[in-house]
Amino acid sequence: MHLPRLSSFFRLASPWLATLALLAPLGAPAQNLVERLSNTTMVQSEQARAELLAHAPEGAGPGKPVWLGLQLTHAPDWHTYWKNSGDSGLPTELQWTLPPGVTVGPIGWPTPRKFPLGTLANYGYDGTVLLPVPLTIDPSFADREIEVKLYAAWLVCRKECIPEEGNFTLRLPVQGSTALNGRAFEAAFAAAPTEQPAGDSRLEPVDSQLKVSLAGLPAAWRDQPLEFFPETPGLIEPGAAWTQTWDGERWTASVPLSPHRSESPTAVPLVVALANPPGEGPGSPGVRLEAPVQGTWPAAAPLPTAVPDELIAVLQDNAARAASAPASSGPPITLWAALLGALLGGMILNLMPCVFPVLAIKVLSFAKHADDRAAHRANGLAYTAGVVLSFLALGGLLLGLRSAGEAIGWGFQLQSPEVVATLAVLFTVIGLNLAGLFEFGNVLPSSVASLQAKNPTADAFLTGVLATAIASPCTAPFMGASLGLAIGLPTVQALAVFGVLGLGMALPYLAASWWPAVARALPRPGAWMNTFRQLMAFPMFATVVWLLWVLGQQSGIDGAAALLMLLVMLALLIWALGLHGKGRAVLAGLSALGLIWLGWSIGPNVTHLQAADAANAPVATAVAGVSWEPWSAEKQASLLAEGRPVFVDFTAAWCVTCQYNKRTTLADVGLLGDIAARNMALLRADWTRRDPTITAELARLGRNGVPVYAIYQNGQAPQLLSEVLSVDEVRAALAKL
Repeated sequence: MHLPRLSSFFRLASPWLATLALLAPLGAPAQNLVERLSNTTMVQSEQARAELLAHAPEGAGPGKPVWLGLQLTHAPDWHTYWKNSGDSGLPTELQWTLPPGVTVGPIGWPTPRKFPLGTLANYGYDGTVLLPVPLTIDPSFADREIEVKLYAAWLVCRKECIPEEGNFTLRLPVQGSTALNGRAFEAAFAAAPTEQPAGDSRLEPVDSQLKVSLAGLPAAWRDQPLEFFPETPGLIEPGAAWTQTWDGERWTASVPLSPHRSESPTAVPLVVALANPPGEGPGSPGVRLEAPVQGTWPAAAPLPTAVPDELIAVLQDNAARAASAPASSGPPITLWAALLGALLGGMILNLMPCVFPVLAIKVLSFAKHADDRAAHRANGLAYTAGVVLSFLALGGLLLGLRSAGEAIGWGFQLQSPEVVATLAVLFTVIGLNLAGLFEFGNVLPSSVASLQAKNPTADAFLTGVLATAIASPCTAPFMGASLGLAIGLPTVQALAVFGVLGLGMALPYLAASWWPAVARALPRPGAWMNTFRQLMAFPMFATVVWLLWVLGQQSGIDGAAALLMLLVMLALLIWALGLHGKGRAVLAGLSALGLIWLGWSIGPNVTHLQAADAANAPVATAVAGVSWEPWSAEKQASLLAEGRPVFVDFTAAWCVTCQYNKRTTLADVGLLGDIAARNMALLRADWTRRDPTITAELARLGRNGVPVYAIYQNGQAPQLLSEVLSVDEVRAALAKL
């Protein structure tokens, strides 16, 4: 009888597995990660997420380029404002508190967009925008770090407007490089308008019009429509009709003046840019100049005593929404509630099918040491340490990379085909070992294979690492709100949530290892252990099938088939290494060459992401007229504008709970009939591969992993359902519409 000798394999494979699972899909630099984790503060609401970012690639010393910035990530259809907000709104305000010897410059405003609203219009930003400011460090500054404090206030609007604010702190090292947010700042610099001398450009007020004549604009703009953004507020009517034309290289326009302006400047700073840029965020990179004013400004009319009809309509619409919409989708949870949810959710993770075979190996350990209480307790503590430290590492890396601008969430490691393929290889090898195809002692050097006897707790610790890598992508009941809160908490509190989540997952085994009755309940060591060991090979192979299916969603059928062929060749190589005599060298050599050749020829198919077009077709259900369509913010907004409620399934192929709900509750014919009767639209947000838009929407809902089920309706906050759905729960939510 031979027990599975897994420690030597775990000792070799698990560090690589942990590294790949945490780092492979990201490609983000790790410099100053601890500094970023301990300092960055984020403010999150349903409408926007605000983050304080820093960029000092050469350090924060005198004469070095040092930048700070507030990054605003808006929910779909929401926007904030430029320095001139247009007909309404307020620009974002930044108030800095800095140590002596450090001064801050003005905001480097990116080119704005124009948001029409009836006959009115505003200037601002949607999507994601970074407002950078430069820092100047005096040579007399001698501290090792710069403590930055920021109070920011912004007005975020759709049709309704919500004032928001936040306090942020950051410690910026003077000597070390801070460059994690380089891409975000480079994008902000690229979106800023280019400074240009006025030259022969001029403005002239004539009657009720501002005549604009600009020269020296980019030649690529000629004969294309432009947008006109004066920095001085109140000069023009932003939403009124105006005319423009090109006369050779000169661009001219006639813009209606505001009859109620309060200023008559001699020169007007302004920005012009290409009109109607696609996408979100800042507008097209423009040109900024300060154009002199010729002529005399007409007299300003007194303010009207009546409110315009358009504004009355908007205010009435806002009042109706405020009356019908609850303040939020539910009361915010406290830190203690989040910790309790993490503890319970971690315990439930042990029920995930892919984790069970890993934990089953520990049953053999229990049986082997049935009378050794000290060995039981040592294994329990080591396993717990492996799980908790892995969750802390995973959570810390997640927080650090999010603060660096990466749009990722819980389970990010299985969004990488490289990690999925690595886990499939690992579980295949473990399954072959459990099935008795080979013993690690026969294929590894004896010095390595004997490590199990010298370090009996290593198996337990590395099993904890492996179990975490497999279980972490799914969100169990009670986990969703806890993870959503953790992402916005200060670093220490957030890591506490991740640590308690790991403790919850390890708790059943830890308790069993300290409770002698568990060991006494198991059969005595004997032949049953070999049978149980071989039986556990099949759940391992079932996990490989699941991983191949996940890979197929990412890399297509060619990627899944390529990995399957590589696994077959790997199994042949392992079998050949277990032979004796001359046949071992020949067959093992040929198998190794075959594996190398297959890796070179078809291996790239494994990690090649397939086009997403195939996943974008509607999926019919068992009820006529009801189908699942791919989610997008634009599609959701369009359906809500039609007055239809929307059910969104945030899912991923690697989430076992998601697949269970999809095949049970969400496939129930009676429930689908109820959905059809309410003319509800069904959208599916597939997070199998990284998607920053879905990540942002999950964050807006206060979640950071899947599954998430949300029901949207105009005039109401989104309803969030539980992670394990039931037909009755969904029907109860429908009844509230």
